[in-house]
Amino acid sequence: MAERKGARSTDRFQKKREAILDTSTILLNEHGVKGLTLAVAASAVGLSTTSVTYYFKRKDDLAAACIMRGLDWLLAAVEASLIESTPQARLHKLLELYLERLRLTAVGEAPPLPALSDIRALNNPQRTEVFEAFMRLFRKVRGLFEAPDFAWLGRGRRTARTHMLLEQLFWAAVWLKKYDPEDYGRIRERMYDILVGGLAVDGGAWEPTPIPLADLAAREGPEMSRETFLLAATRLINSRGYRGASVDKISAELNVTKGSFYHHNDAKDDLVVACFDRTFDVMRRVQRLAMGIDGDQWARISSAAAALAEYQLSEYGPLLRTSALSALPSEIREEQVAHSNRVSDRFASMISDGIAEGSIRPVDPFIAAQMLNATLNAGAELGFWVNGVTQKAAPAVFARPALMGIFAK
Repeated sequence: MAERKGARSTDRFQKKREAILDTSTILLNEHGVKGLTLAVAASAVGLSTTSVTYYFKRKDDLAAACIMRGLDWLLAAVEASLIESTPQARLHKLLELYLERLRLTAVGEAPPLPALSDIRALNNPQRTEVFEAFMRLFRKVRGLFEAPDFAWLGRGRRTARTHMLLEQLFWAAVWLKKYDPEDYGRIRERMYDILVGGLAVDGGAWEPTPIPLADLAAREGPEMSRETFLLAATRLINSRGYRGASVDKISAELNVTKGSFYHHNDAKDDLVVACFDRTFDVMRRVQRLAMGIDGDQWARISSAAAALAEYQLSEYGPLLRTSALSALPSEIREEQVAHSNRVSDRFASMISDGIAEGSIRPVDPFIAAQMLNATLNAGAELGFWVNGVTQKAAPAVFARPALMGIFAK
């Protein structure tokens, strides 16, 4: 009898814990780590804050548990994919499992996976624990590229392609909301086709036309002063997250006072928005310059991708990572996603024109553009993942696999 009571008690505890995690994951995805509090989570599940502390002592314990549960699911999905016999079959299986989970979430049959963009906002020891779990996932995904046929693919390039692939999965959770869940299967096949086949037609060569990075930089005077400020803020936000990039640290980086900071921006959210504006402005400038290049649309799209990959590791870069979106209020975040979509739609137009003229493979231009956007944004962290990668090597290491195929030489 006592054993049955103990089992029922354990079962009730686990069910309540899972219900708290389900609701808290939604809150985490909407408001980031800084917006997920024990009080808010308790209210959302109809409990007192004291009751939630019975399961999770601190806010960071709750946020870390949400993220760790998602990482456990992703790790299991990758392990199931690695059973397949070829790298291509492994990739297809991973996309199948991941998009099916997103579909189940969209129709209310599964809890959402947590956004992993806000890991840096956790405090230690939770941040270290979660980051170590993410690294285990990363190493497991890199196993997709470990096969005798890929002996030519060095560790650094395998790592770069793993980083690119994971960004495709994480960003897809954002843009898939534009589609009906019943279409996710079709979208999966189109994503797979783009990842494996790239955009180049048979015989297409990777010969991007150089775009001078100096043409993308701000000019002298007040514009340059603001550019310097935003660049320092971008670097800190990318490396330390929204919470870690404090006003004090940004001011110290530039050796200016807090008063100078508030002269440029009224609040920290305004600063993030300004950094995003700078990012989208650079991307639009690259697109305009690329569209003026002589040649076909393949030459233009590959030149734009190469220039942005190089820009990320240059003295002018990086661009702000989309991970910063999670820290913004929902209405501001939606506005920034809309800006990103406009940049993506211009890429889609270039791709569509290339398909019409025969210089680009027949792919879904809107999906391909979102995937290209994800790759170029992820280039901001290429130096972290691939030690010693140079600015000049970035286009070949990172942009080329996105456009020529993730398994292509």
